[in-house]
Amino acid sequence: MAARPAEGAGQRAAPTPASALILSGSLGKGHDVVAEACAAALTGRGAATRIVDSMALLGGPAGAVGEAVFRRLLSVPAVYDGFHFSQLRTGGRAARFADGAALRTMYPRFLAQVAETRPGLILSVFATGAAAGARYKAEWPAVTTAVFMTDSFAHRMWVHEGTDLFLVTSELAASSVRLHRPRAKVAVVDAPVRPAFYDAPDRAAARRALGVPGDARCVLVMSGAWGIGPLDRAAEELAARGLWVLAVAGSNAALAARLDRVAARRPQVRAFGFTDRVPELMAAADVVVTSSGDTCREARVVGRGIVLLDVVPGHGRENLMHELELGGAAATASDPATLAEAVEVFLERPEGGRHGPAIDPRRWEGQFLAALADVGFDPRPGIGPPAG
Repeated sequence: MAARPAEGAGQRAAPTPASALILSGSLGKGHDVVAEACAAALTGRGAATRIVDSMALLGGPAGAVGEAVFRRLLSVPAVYDGFHFSQLRTGGRAARFADGAALRTMYPRFLAQVAETRPGLILSVFATGAAAGARYKAEWPAVTTAVFMTDSFAHRMWVHEGTDLFLVTSELAASSVRLHRPRAKVAVVDAPVRPAFYDAPDRAAARRALGVPGDARCVLVMSGAWGIGPLDRAAEELAARGLWVLAVAGSNAALAARLDRVAARRPQVRAFGFTDRVPELMAAADVVVTSSGDTCREARVVGRGIVLLDVVPGHGRENLMHELELGGAAATASDPATLAEAVEVFLERPEGGRHGPAIDPRRWEGQFLAALADVGFDPRPGIGPPAG
């Protein structure tokens, strides 16, 4: 067994079972949403939690370079598809090299976080964090290590021998973990969704607040925190066909400027940048146009159907197919005319794009905590696996 890393000048103190270190990743907003939901569930049961950005653990230059490379890969779908399906999904040589390099760079900073928090649980919601947790498990077996993955299919960099528990949101995802580790401990749980979406206003109140007529056909157009895809041209085409459009640019400043120009030309377009009003926007809309990801789960909770943009390659294509399998969704190409027609066809369905929420907002927390208890972690102070 590898030597245990030192804490300061002496020996490491025993891990505190009622403390959790959650490793997120700042590539988009989705990982942070899951991390925050898990932290809230654990804190509510008495655990001290800390969320750490795995990209920040890489260090300033390395983290910035990593994000820039990822953005560039996404912008060239053929390249990202090739890397995802031939390297990440199978654990090819290039993927293993990149994962190992990231782990070597981040691990000293990761150990510093461990020394401060002395966690009984290391929970990774980001693949690079999963590698760090698994390595630490080999050095300090008393800690409980878990991974929470909301993608529909696990690529090889998610799955390590040192992970005690894999939390996933479908049987498909569970099977993908066992593709790499047949005896892995896997629990299928509901995907966490922020409470604001369960508490969204009713349709009439949301429309009054946004200035949308009660009898209008209304579409929410968004595509993740990065605003991927030609959302400004889609908004223009939808408005030209008589629909009201709520368009969200996220953190994409260039897209936000283009949407503002569309809104200036089209009075029935409402443009937003990065906003916390998404639950209200979904409530006002008849249908949500978005890329595959956390927005789909949020729309389902609010009770809205989804028209999926095929704009995220690699894991995005896997997630899109799974959302279609779940129902209440359609797919579209990203050219504006096809997209607008897909929306019109979707709204012609008998349910008019609206679908009632079917998930109890409290259910996922119970599933989550029960799965952790099954591998020996209890968030209550003083409860947990023996240290050392």
